[in-house]
Amino acid sequence: MSLSKSPSTSYPRSPASKDASHWQRGNVAAKTLKPFATEDIKILLLENVNQTGRDILAAQGYQVDFLKTSLPDDELVKRIRDVHVIGIRSKTQLTARVLREAKNLIVIGCFCIGTNQVDTQYAAKHGIAVFNSPFSNSRSVAEIIIGEVIALARQLGDRSNELHKGTWNKVSAGCWEIRGKTLGIIGYGHIGSQLSVLAEAMGMTVMFYDVVNLMALGTAKQVPTLETLLGAADFVTCHVPELPETHNMIGRLQFEQMKHGSYLINASRGSVIDIPALIDVMRSSKLAGAALDVYPAEPGGNGDYFTNDLNLWAEDLRSLKNIILTPHIGGSTEEAQSAIGIEVSEALVRYVNEGCSLGAVNMPEVNLRFLTMEEENHVRVIYIHHNVPGVLRKVNEILGDHNVDKQTTDSRGDVAYLMADISDVNNSVISDLYQRLEGLSSRIMTRVLY
Repeated sequence: MSLSKSPSTSYPRSPASKDASHWQRGNVAAKTLKPFATEDIKILLLENVNQTGRDILAAQGYQVDFLKTSLPDDELVKRIRDVHVIGIRSKTQLTARVLREAKNLIVIGCFCIGTNQVDTQYAAKHGIAVFNSPFSNSRSVAEIIIGEVIALARQLGDRSNELHKGTWNKVSAGCWEIRGKTLGIIGYGHIGSQLSVLAEAMGMTVMFYDVVNLMALGTAKQVPTLETLLGAADFVTCHVPELPETHNMIGRLQFEQMKHGSYLINASRGSVIDIPALIDVMRSSKLAGAALDVYPAEPGGNGDYFTNDLNLWAEDLRSLKNIILTPHIGGSTEEAQSAIGIEVSEALVRYVNEGCSLGAVNMPEVNLRFLTMEEENHVRVIYIHHNVPGVLRKVNEILGDHNVDKQTTDSRGDVAYLMADISDVNNSVISDLYQRLEGLSSRIMTRVLY
């Protein structure tokens, strides 16, 4: 096993990074580690990942293959076989079938908030870390919701469509100011809390429902039940993850509980709303309007695909009055995509080069103090293993004959993650360490960074 030195290129880190080591480094030169000895890091980026992210990865000397679109499953299986890193957005489905073919894959970057398009459990059990961007597009989504609240209250979509067709229809009936109205937020996370602040600035009263008790911002108030929120809010907006508990969270019963003449907005996940039920309540005039940015089934690319062939109710939905339909663009701003590109790419670089798993959604979060350029004969060992009794004893029997400068470990469910820095080693010692760790029955993945 031959080992080569790390590349000299590096990229400046975001001060908002979860990696605490940028506070530690000061003026000390940090060593950028290289995880593979005989081959370059191969990265496949799909779905038009932002240029900021591509630049960060290319600056590391990685081989970056970039595509603007997602890939069909069969083509994806072929392309993923020899890559070490894959970056996707929301359309690419990394199922167990696809990941089973990814023999070299060590990490997945989701350049978006959600990770439901990845079988994260399968990935963890095979030592593949998954990172996402939980914060970077929160402001963009919050802003589009505010825009939709105003557009629905003033029926702007219908008036615009009519005038595009040559019809002048100046009306005020059923059009409202949003000042003094009540906004009900379901899910008070990064997006919901930002939206809360913006809505209050517009003069709205804000209430929210969440499954955990949270500190309200401003004068917002948490309500104890979803039914309470639905019965009091003029505008209801959903900001929840895709979980079995949130599937059809807003269905026929919940529509009955909503105020007559209220509005519904969903920019979270397409499975949250029972859309056939929404169509019925819109036709009955129970709701005055709705805005949807996400759907149970979404096209794999741009084009004339939003038809009944995709979702059986698509054409009925399109026929409704005062309904805003957008193609999953809540976080699609230049600012958000740039920030996502930086956040996820930096996390990928830290994981590939240093083994830092802080921010991983499916792995124990582990990090060690950086190695310096002066520590030439040091190696970082990463041992991802099944979380079973007796592993640490066997690992330390292997490491115990050497000078272990520092070591840390953590577990998450059935998977554990161990990192250790060892000094005064040469290539033959490193090769021996690697082979002996690989031979343990608890092994999921062994990585040697040098």
